[in-house]
Amino acid sequence: MKPFRYVRPASLAEAAEAHGARPGSAYLAGGTNLVDLMKLGVERPDTVVDVARLLPGGIETTAGGAVRVGAGVRGADLAAHPLAGARCPVLSQALLSGASAQLRNAATTGGNLLQRTRCGYFQDVSKPCNKRAPGSGCAALDGVNREHAVLGHSPLCVATHPSDLAVALSALDAEVEVTGADGVRTVPLDGFLRLPGEQPERDTTLRHGELVTAVLLPPGAFGVPSAYRKARDRASYAFALASVAAVLEVRDGRVARIALAFGGLAHRPWRARVAQQRLLGERPTPDAVRAAVDAELEAARPLRDNAFKVLLARNLAREVLGRLAAPGQH
Repeated sequence: MKPFRYVRPASLAEAAEAHGARPGSAYLAGGTNLVDLMKLGVERPDTVVDVARLLPGGIETTAGGAVRVGAGVRGADLAAHPLAGARCPVLSQALLSGASAQLRNAATTGGNLLQRTRCGYFQDVSKPCNKRAPGSGCAALDGVNREHAVLGHSPLCVATHPSDLAVALSALDAEVEVTGADGVRTVPLDGFLRLPGEQPERDTTLRHGELVTAVLLPPGAFGVPSAYRKARDRASYAFALASVAAVLEVRDGRVARIALAFGGLAHRPWRARVAQQRLLGERPTPDAVRAAVDAELEAARPLRDNAFKVLLARNLAREVLGRLAAPGQH
């Protein structure tokens, strides 16, 4: 492991200053992803800024009825919180399917969103990877790409985002609170995580020195039927081949509210806005759900080894939406 300077700031402002002053710096909170990547030689920071004791660790309801989840909240605590579970099943289900109990006890909410891809070529420093070394190429394009993206990828990168929590937060219209030297700003989750485009090395729209300090859940995130379903190679503690987070409210037999997001298919959670628009105001019959999901997945561009992901995602979405639409199955 490359030697590095360790900084333990006394405040968030001091942390942002210490991080922003060095281009090769990295923030450390739970460390469940960063430390692994440092051991592999993928991440080689010259300075590690420890913010574990500084990040907000509470879950509170704001005056406007939104819920503010501090970036330092551990996954286990968020999954077990009364606001999750029965009131927001998609949130707790995503967290509980995402990692072992040991990792949930250590990993933070902010760090969960900032996970780097689990692409094998990204994690192997002997292979070309535009995300790890811009301009070196993408070995996954012609390599083993069974687990890679089918939506939103570019000729420079076909990696997927690994977070289960991020998929649920996308469906809940969450926002990310970001703190830096210029103060605090709030960004919609779908504008915080980015598609690869011409800069696959950038996973987020964070500016250098900024860090995630909270996630904001709107008042409407709670008390509405929702669910998360994940397909993976083994029954526990594996990353998604495809996953679905859905929120569905039916009134008088018609869809009054719907949010659908896919995981495991793209560089960030894929919000299925085409399917949502097709179903809003309609009766959620099996045929209507099938047509809406199929219309969304027409945009898929599978690689050599992963066309099965399109069918997998299609079946997951149909099953989850069908279950939420059935009376008494919420």
